[in-house]
Amino acid sequence: MTPYLLPAEYEDFRASVRAMAQDRIAPRAAEVDERGEFPHDVHDELVAAGLHAVGIPEQYGGDGADATASAIAVEEVARACASSSTILTSNKLGVTPLLLFGTEEQKQRYLPAVASGEALMAYAISEREAGSDVGAMRCRAVRDGDGYRLDGVKTWITSAGIARLLVVFAVTDPEAGSRGISAFVVHVDDPGISYGPPERKMGLRGSVTREVFFEECWIPADRLLGAPGRGMRVALATLDRTRVSIGAQAVGIAQAALDAAVGYVKQREQFGRRIGDFQGVQFKIADMGMQVTAARQLVHAAAARAGGEPDLTFFGAAAKCFASDTAMRVTTEAVQLFGGYGYTRDFPVERLMRDAKITQIYEGTNEIQRVVMARQLLG
Repeated sequence: MTPYLLPAEYEDFRASVRAMAQDRIAPRAAEVDERGEFPHDVHDELVAAGLHAVGIPEQYGGDGADATASAIAVEEVARACASSSTILTSNKLGVTPLLLFGTEEQKQRYLPAVASGEALMAYAISEREAGSDVGAMRCRAVRDGDGYRLDGVKTWITSAGIARLLVVFAVTDPEAGSRGISAFVVHVDDPGISYGPPERKMGLRGSVTREVFFEECWIPADRLLGAPGRGMRVALATLDRTRVSIGAQAVGIAQAALDAAVGYVKQREQFGRRIGDFQGVQFKIADMGMQVTAARQLVHAAAARAGGEPDLTFFGAAAKCFASDTAMRVTTEAVQLFGGYGYTRDFPVERLMRDAKITQIYEGTNEIQRVVMARQLLG
């Protein structure tokens, strides 16, 4: 088999996910965006199809799928509804630290609940003054008896208030800088947790984003992930892998915009001809198709390295950065091709353009991705 072609079983998997997503999720996409609420019914559909948490090992009740299958699932769900695809990416963010650094007891305790759809996970690392500069975080975890007491605020937390489990990063040793951060598993019913109102976002409006407040939130010490002070290692190793999912999400958004644009230029007429017959329009469509295809291949190349290959950090950053820049370009061109109609909510491309923007920002801005890649290249 040619190494650059995916085995047939991946294409079969893509076809099945696409059929389900287009039938059960896509018809709700505009309403999910308009309402700006978490789509519980879509979550139930994803759970029924086994797509809400692709990649959890079989011994914990999951499907054991690899990173390539996970990327395909995210792409196809994002192609139908970007907001709904964050159900997959949010779970991925929470599950990955457990898989990489959790004890066997922690994995047995938490992963089956996520695999069954009983629990959704969230990942709480960002703060208002600690976005790209994670080392500036102020959320504290102070040793208190046989546990820790959490105090502080986390910001921009996907699925906050919906997720039953959170992976929370907090400072355990203020004198150690970034080496003094630790990671913990927090339960939604732990005392001392509260939430801010949902953020009023430009895109991904069906993905609920809130601040999370911790006030004297006591958790037992067995919730610590890895060793104390290893939180940055947990975070970076996780993001190397989950950035592949954001790349896949961006490809799905871009593919949806390309699909819409191709359909439109084939039927829209001006000057007595289909606008798709004009060479200027054809050049736009060709560039869009080329960019989406290249982004998908880079995402697949990164996914193939998610087992921990030495160049994963570069490929994860490159896939996320290139795919999200592609999504922004392609959705913008799609709006242009639709003309005035593209600027209205009667057609999907304006929503896709709004959804695309966040993929250039979250899980590390694309400026940070370029810093990551440069450091890898320059040593």
